[in-house]
Amino acid sequence: MREIDQAQLKNLTHQISEKYFDKPFLDHVCFNSRLRTTGGRYIPAKRTIELNPKFLKEIGEEEFIGIIKHELCHYHLHIEGKGYKHRDPEFRELLKRTGSPRFCSELPSQKQKKKHHYCCEKCGQTYARARRVDTRRYRCGKCRGKLKKHS
Repeated sequence: MREIDQAQLKNLTHQISEKYFDKPFLDHVCFNSRLRTTGGRYIPAKRTIELNPKFLKEIGEEEFIGIIKHELCHYHLHIEGKGYKHRDPEFRELLKRTGSPRFCSELPSQKQKKKHHYCCEKCGQTYARARRVDTRRYRCGKCRGKLKKHS
């Protein structure tokens, strides 16, 4: 994947804002390589969008553009004084209207191995977990059946 510098990132964000939101992006956008599990974040107090450069390198430009659109949804709703948080109906409606993803994909470098596998005795639903599950305490989420260790 091609590398982009700060000026190109600002230009790309401005283009996406004009194309999908019909509004200019007037504030600050930057890379933050310390972000680990998220593609980006919007900081309302600073009116800043921070993006994870690993998503551009590992997953590609299409996913990265989706992350920028998602953060711009937060940005434009915040500027307009509307509900910009994930649970707000205005935010969810703007995500749909602009074709922005609600969540970003998991980075290939961050994927955990799912080493514990369980199976429902009643319906056969399987579960893969990174951590062990107490089968006496937890049940199947589909049918409430009993879970058993599956190899």
